[in-house]
Amino acid sequence: MPSYPGISADAFRHPLDAQAEQALRSVPGFDLVARRFVEFTSERPRYVFLMGNSIEVGPRQYSSIYQIFRQCLQDLDISPEPSLFVSQTPVVNAYAIGQDRPSVVLSTGLLDMSGDRELRAVMAHELGHLKCGHNTLSQMATWAISVASGLAEMTFGLSMLVSTGMILAFYEWLRKAELSADRAALLVMDELDPVLQNMMHLAGGSTRYAHEMSLQEFIRQSQRYQDLDQDGMNQVYKFFLYNNLSSGVFQTHPFTVERVSFLQAWANSDEFRQIKAGNYPRTGAGAVHVDATSADEPQETDVERLRREMEDLQREIDRIKRSRNNL
Repeated sequence: MPSYPGISADAFRHPLDAQAEQALRSVPGFDLVARRFVEFTSERPRYVFLMGNSIEVGPRQYSSIYQIFRQCLQDLDISPEPSLFVSQTPVVNAYAIGQDRPSVVLSTGLLDMSGDRELRAVMAHELGHLKCGHNTLSQMATWAISVASGLAEMTFGLSMLVSTGMILAFYEWLRKAELSADRAALLVMDELDPVLQNMMHLAGGSTRYAHEMSLQEFIRQSQRYQDLDQDGMNQVYKFFLYNNLSSGVFQTHPFTVERVSFLQAWANSDEFRQIKAGNYPRTGAGAVHVDATSADEPQETDVERLRREMEDLQREIDRIKRSRNNL
């Protein structure tokens, strides 16, 4: 299996991921997020929950899984080592969380469904999220959305436009972030089949009938799905299936068969071949930390930034109240 010493997340970040992130950051209200607030209200409770309700993987606990995990860390040049947990649930799932205490969580349903190759691809995918800093931005955006929604009452409903825009931007970015993580899995595996096999399992895999499943048929289904876009109305349906505005239900991942075509295209690209040849952007080892400010700008502390932004917000609320009183 290949390794990529010093690789930067920019080497494999999908352009749609980067574009959607920029759109999310440009939504008014997003800068209200304070990273320390996120740490104390989201990251720490989740870590405590995992420590209390899951199995922490290590050299003497799920040792074979741990060795696969360690190899993935080396391949993507990630340090320090995140925690790895196994959670008891029949649902085939895995996810990455945390910034100061990053963790990858695997479900027992995933372990029972996957062989070593597929499991390696899943772990590489989740580590791709950590490498790109997706976990930090996701936590920040989640809090920002809750703030924006809460402001609707404080500002007599006028902030609902901001809230809706932020929610749509967040979920659009969340879905596009998966495309970057898929690329990380392909880099580690150096072949498409185990990554696509995982996608097929997620879409409708069965342990009992695994011998009747065909990866090639699944790939052809992906092409038929893309062909649906030839009818413009189907594109409208897809948007509302992803974003059910009336019920407030949003898809956090692209449809599985849609991810197949994105990854196939990258696997056949010159960009992928250049990375495999060792020609890629480099940085220091470790996960990329998402920072909303430019390195050239004066740096504020978290407390100072939050105080300033809350003062700006209060002035805007007072202005709206005065406007209503003058009507």
